[in-house]
Amino acid sequence: MAISRRGFLKGVAGGGGLILVSGVPFANARMSTELPPQAVGLLYDATLCIGCKSCMVNCKAQNSVPGGALYKKGMKAPPYESKGPKGDEGIWDAPQELSGKTLNIIKVYKNGTAETKDTAVNGYSFFKQQCLHCITPACVSVCPAGAFRKDPENGSVYYLAERCIGCRYCQLACPFGVPRYEWDSAWPEVRKCQLCRHRYAEGKYSACAEFCPTGATIFGKVVDLRNEARYRLTLKPGTEYDFPLKTVYSAEKSHRPVARYADGTYGLTEAGGTQNIMLSGVSFELLGFRKNIPHSDLPQLTWHYIRKILWVFAGVFTGGTAIYQFTHRNEKEASHD
Repeated sequence: MAISRRGFLKGVAGGGGLILVSGVPFANARMSTELPPQAVGLLYDATLCIGCKSCMVNCKAQNSVPGGALYKKGMKAPPYESKGPKGDEGIWDAPQELSGKTLNIIKVYKNGTAETKDTAVNGYSFFKQQCLHCITPACVSVCPAGAFRKDPENGSVYYLAERCIGCRYCQLACPFGVPRYEWDSAWPEVRKCQLCRHRYAEGKYSACAEFCPTGATIFGKVVDLRNEARYRLTLKPGTEYDFPLKTVYSAEKSHRPVARYADGTYGLTEAGGTQNIMLSGVSFELLGFRKNIPHSDLPQLTWHYIRKILWVFAGVFTGGTAIYQFTHRNEKEASHD
């Protein structure tokens, strides 16, 4: 359906005014730098990952239902990606990166002969990419429309599509390159992991942890996940340990040798700290994770620039309103003649 000039100008003027009066950027710039009281998250241990991609399959299935991070009205099946390896002929879901259809992805690092798991030289390692749910998220801070929010209780960072204006500042601000835009959609939205928060009301938790068969991904309170990660780093490589499955509190265990860890815990201090944290036997830098991410919360750095957005919208609002009033008056005069 064609949009009239009047409708377009009215939308620009009205939209600009709505954002101006909302004061969203001012509120978001004053987010807490402390963990929320019931903060939950994930611990991903790459040394336990076997690359089965069960987390990917079940993430997509569980988030394609009402309330899920991939769901759109009328959706009857998960949004699969068939443009993968040559020859799959659209049969398999074959995502290569995070996208508007894929919220978490398992990749593989290989070096030389790739003979030994979790070894940097002549070895290989699986690793997982998804939203890390920053304690003080830059995406929330920069969003001028309040489309990104942080739950004040459990700390999950979620998205309200109805508020999104498509500016994609969230993509520019995220130090981990997580938010992805639906470029191939007629009504595009931004997609990212939302920690399966729609499942909490049912007494469930993140699907990637629930369906992980080895305990590579486990769910729990952030303080408990940190303690678990800290304890694993004290274990002597080669000794046996009962790794919990699904949640950090689980009685189900996977009894196996401890690998040699590298680099400590990723997510403890990056960007001021995150609620999803990771362990690995291979340096995170080799796995493609940025090494130069500041250890302070990023909204303190971005606010100097983001506060100017209000003045941009003020100009759009003022100019749009003036143009609308001018054209509206001319059209009225023409209708009277």
